[in-house]
Amino acid sequence: MAFRPTHRQLEYVVALAETGHFGTAARRCHVSQPTLSVQIAQLEAQLGATLFDRTPGRVQPTPVGVEVVEAARRVLLTLDDIVATAAGSTRNLGGLIRLGVAPTFGPYFLPNLLPMLHAKYPALQIYIKEERPAVILRDVISGALDCGLGPAPTSEHAVTFRWLCRETIFLGVPKDHPLASRSHVDPKALRGERLLTLGRGHHLFERVRELATACGADMREDYEGTSLDALRQMVLMGMGMSLFPELYARSEFHVQDDIALLTLDGWPTSRDMGYFWRAGSGRAVQFEELARESEATCAALGLLSGDRQYQRPAGLRRRIEPDQA
Repeated sequence: MAFRPTHRQLEYVVALAETGHFGTAARRCHVSQPTLSVQIAQLEAQLGATLFDRTPGRVQPTPVGVEVVEAARRVLLTLDDIVATAAGSTRNLGGLIRLGVAPTFGPYFLPNLLPMLHAKYPALQIYIKEERPAVILRDVISGALDCGLGPAPTSEHAVTFRWLCRETIFLGVPKDHPLASRSHVDPKALRGERLLTLGRGHHLFERVRELATACGADMREDYEGTSLDALRQMVLMGMGMSLFPELYARSEFHVQDDIALLTLDGWPTSRDMGYFWRAGSGRAVQFEELARESEATCAALGLLSGDRQYQRPAGLRRRIEPDQA
């Protein structure tokens, strides 16, 4: 029978590749450094290949070592899936979900979802990490996260995307801007206007760039916001315009705000949101169940139907000055 590495050897290989140091890798794996060193050397001897170059101060995978490390990661992820499938039924959705959420959606959606989930699955733990969608996608593929919640990935990746809802996107303009008196606007009217955006890696960065290119607006990359709140403050200061997603607008914009929220004629003014996980994940059934449970929250928020006619809540209307009341 051909030699097969043990799962512990695979863990040691991945840890050493990621830390670049025998001592650090040993502490991460909760073993002594001699134990880890011996196991790595034994694995190399059994495979007949040098997996790591040992240089003073740094250990790096050899070319064949890089391939072995990636294969080891895949095997360990599969083992995790097997354990999760056996230990966690749909009764508790696996017991633990490491969920990455887009900061422009998660903080305004999850408070409506989590109380219901906790009531139905009291043993379920959800570790939440807010991060840019591009980083969430990378971490889901690598296995650092179990599942992501955010915009649909824009290109083909090794993930399964499960559509959940469609969210309207508004154009926010200062209340003293000539366009602020309208409820909707032709994108051509934005030629030469300053468009503010979140940083790279955010879905809204790409949407603002597409809009700026299409209508001839000035996309101010030197004034990237670190959050939607930062963008809102810059719009309030008259520094430009920006795009704001619906749930954020419902939560943070009020009648007294000096910002008008408009829709754009003939421009994609919504975004598809959903869950995504590694293609072929053994926990796909659990994540599908999570999505089904989330649909009730979407329905309660009026987000479920992709072709619904959006009705602007009263709290999102343009500010009415005292002499206009």
